[in-house]
Amino acid sequence: MPVPVKDGPRANRDIRGVRDVQLIDQDGQNRGAMPFVDALRIAEDAGLDLVEIAPNSAPPVCKILDYGKFRFLEQKKAAEAR
Repeated sequence: MPVPVKDGPRANRDIRGVRDVQLIDQDGQNRGAMPFVDALRIAEDAGLDLVEIAPNSAPPVCKILDYGKFRFLEQKKAAEAR
C-alpha cells in the first residue's frame, strides 16, 4: 500500500534525509546553515514548527513559524485567487 502524499511543505519530523538546513527564525532573521536537529530544537523551544520552505536548495531552507496558521493563510490565498 503506497504512503499517502501530503500536500504542502514538510514540517518538523516529516523533514527527512537532510543533515543541515538554512534556518530563518520566527522574526525573519537568517540564522545560517546548521544541523537539522539543532534547528528543530530551536523551533520546539519557541513552541513553533520547523517548515521546509525551499526543499530544492542546498541546504534546504527552513523557517520557524506556526504551521497551522501558515496552512490557513495559504488556503485563504488560494480561495481568493479563484
